[in-house]
Amino acid sequence: MAKLTVSDLDVTGKKVLIRVDFNVPIKNGVIGNDNRIVAALPTIKYIVENGGKAILFSHLGRVKTEEDKKELSLRPVAEKLADLIKKPVTFVPTTRGAQLEEAINKMNNGDILLVENTRFEDLDGKKESKNDPELGKYWASLGDLFVNDAFGTAHRSHASNVGIASNMDQAAAGFLLEKEIKFLGNAVDTPVRPFVAILGGAKVSDKIGVIDHLLSKADKVIIGGGMTYTFYAAKGMSIGNSLVESDKIDLAKEIIGKAGDKLVLPVDSVVAEKFDNDVPNKTVDGDIPAGYMALDIGPKSIALFKDVLKDAKTVVWNGPMGVFEMSNYAEGTLEIGKFLGTLSDATTIVGGGDSTAAVQQLGVADQLTHISTGGGASLEYLEGKTLPGIAAVSDK
Repeated sequence: MAKLTVSDLDVTGKKVLIRVDFNVPIKNGVIGNDNRIVAALPTIKYIVENGGKAILFSHLGRVKTEEDKKELSLRPVAEKLADLIKKPVTFVPTTRGAQLEEAINKMNNGDILLVENTRFEDLDGKKESKNDPELGKYWASLGDLFVNDAFGTAHRSHASNVGIASNMDQAAAGFLLEKEIKFLGNAVDTPVRPFVAILGGAKVSDKIGVIDHLLSKADKVIIGGGMTYTFYAAKGMSIGNSLVESDKIDLAKEIIGKAGDKLVLPVDSVVAEKFDNDVPNKTVDGDIPAGYMALDIGPKSIALFKDVLKDAKTVVWNGPMGVFEMSNYAEGTLEIGKFLGTLSDATTIVGGGDSTAAVQQLGVADQLTHISTGGGASLEYLEGKTLPGIAAVSDK
């Protein structure tokens, strides 16, 4: 079903509540990475350029104590946003009450206001995170229209997304959310074939639903990263001291049985005696020798994966091929990222923190079709789950 989007709304003179994802790394008031703020700019600009009043809501981190509030204020984000959008941004250091209401009532068309961290409400019985009905209703009462542009929290039912949406006549998707629905949703449900999924990361348990769902949709599913060795164990191979989830071996056996030749596992590994960048490593085929742990895929696996990917028309990649944060074990992840950048007539979609970091580090992000802004949200979407934040957006 097509969703209502911000471009379907008449925002002129309207107070538009926008749920953005400004959950950015901040240390001592300095923002470490502003990608998420940049990603929200098209929706904010569209609203203010069309004469709407943009009232922004976002969470930042987890607020558990009064002390956390000092480190987790959105004030630095308001300053950064003003810098990026080249317009003043009014910051209101509270989440409810007269100060917030007055600031909103004083807004002129084209103005931007950022409300303090929505999770400050969590100090009083987790009102934001548990979608307190009274809070959602209150926030909804502050505006005329609601736009959800926060894919990163779409898998959560919070007061600032689902709560506001359910108290509005209409809720629309912002441009960023619209893009995620279009690329991630369409890639899985109506892919141009061959469709290849690449799944990496440490644990099978994190990706079990995704592997299962994608095996029914994709032509090939490539497995890399630490979870490879749970599959190795399921095949009766030696895994040395490699990461393994013993309680998931039977499940991995089931997947192997069901998948047939759809499942593509690494054929060689870069191994070392310790989880350490500075100890010597070597490449081994197949079984992992006793006393060694596998920390990346080897050159034969890279060649095999490239061969599977070369004719793909749709690729979804989530999770690294090895211990990407150590330079000696980053090769597999970086080579796959680089190769995806060369697939000019394929739709290439990357999600998950490490794979996103890899393509940004390589400078190939611009050559890919879509970099997803959600971690947990992209995973659940790839699993075929209904995300509450998207379900709460009105259908066209």
